[in-house]
Amino acid sequence: MDVRALLFGSKLRTAATVVFGLGLAVGGAFLAGILGVPSVERVDNRFGAVNETDTEIRTDLVVHNPNPVGARLGSLGVNYSVSMNDVRVATGEKQGLGLGTGNSTIALTTHLKNERIPDWWVTHIRNGEQTDMTIDATVKSGLLGQSATFQPASRSIDTNLIGQFNSSERRPVNADMALVEDPVLVVRQTNASWGEVTSAETPINLEFGVYNPKSTPVVISNIGYNITMNDVQVGSGETEETESIPGKTYRVVETPTAIQNERLDDWWVSHVRNDQVTELRIDFYAEVQPPGSEETIRVPLDDMTYTKTIETDLFGTKDAAASDESDTGGESDSSSSDTTTAADGDTTTTSDDTTTTTTEDSTTSDDGSTTTEDDGLLDRGRVSTP
Repeated sequence: MDVRALLFGSKLRTAATVVFGLGLAVGGAFLAGILGVPSVERVDNRFGAVNETDTEIRTDLVVHNPNPVGARLGSLGVNYSVSMNDVRVATGEKQGLGLGTGNSTIALTTHLKNERIPDWWVTHIRNGEQTDMTIDATVKSGLLGQSATFQPASRSIDTNLIGQFNSSERRPVNADMALVEDPVLVVRQTNASWGEVTSAETPINLEFGVYNPKSTPVVISNIGYNITMNDVQVGSGETEETESIPGKTYRVVETPTAIQNERLDDWWVSHVRNDQVTELRIDFYAEVQPPGSEETIRVPLDDMTYTKTIETDLFGTKDAAASDESDTGGESDSSSSDTTTAADGDTTTTSDDTTTTTTEDSTTSDDGSTTTEDDGLLDRGRVSTP
């Protein structure tokens, strides 16, 4: 019997034998510790397009292949998640990765559902206006039953949204009407603190220290407010409580206000579109009855208007993104597509109902060559990285 003809009687049989032999060799090398499981070396995130329902997170995963040869392993995949104060805002996975030797960059696109923003906001306020952003990336090999997890140091994002409202500056309240001597009242002090935040609203307890310079009482029948964040109205209302301040007397007038959390996803869209910059604004008005008048008039409290600019850099990549845009002559990717479909039409859906991930992987090897595979989250100045 011709043994050679039996084993290698055709080109197809020859190819199958070689592939089988290589598979046994590679598998044995992994199990023997000669070859290793690829690992994630670095994670870079940045915001992409944003619409009313979704915010695009573009991620570059730098994956290190310790093996001397590149390979495409059908059982090799990456799981990825972003959390803000343990509120998972984005998750995704990619299977069947093709890697060159050394470091390769894998590009993923994840869609954060804006409806998760109110949940995160509640934790941010309850946590003293502090958010810890954590990222987890894990490379898994189903063939070997092994994985390597990468978790960068969490970023601490701190804000001070209402702290500057606390002031002892004296501000007059003028009626600007005939036969009434201004000022009608003088605000000597303002204070603000957060109330007990719920899933529905974020209360702000405001206090006005008001002095009546007149010799007769001044009646405040109502104080109204309007809260906007980047011109998005997030709260409004009136106290509808009457306060009579005797002549030459100082009184503290409480003015409860609240942010409606259901509006915060709309604000988030404006925040991302505005390069993570927000102007918080609280406007006030009062309805007062001046001394000697039977008429109640509405007085804008322009001098009490509160504004605060908030700038965030949630991923710590804004400066790098600005530099890249400058290097390319100001051009930027303005894609507004809700879903990016890979070349083979493959779309990856996450394990929970909050995010959907679609990826098109671009792999860059150490030699500089690039190949495209077929399935290829507050004051910026106070952000610190432990």
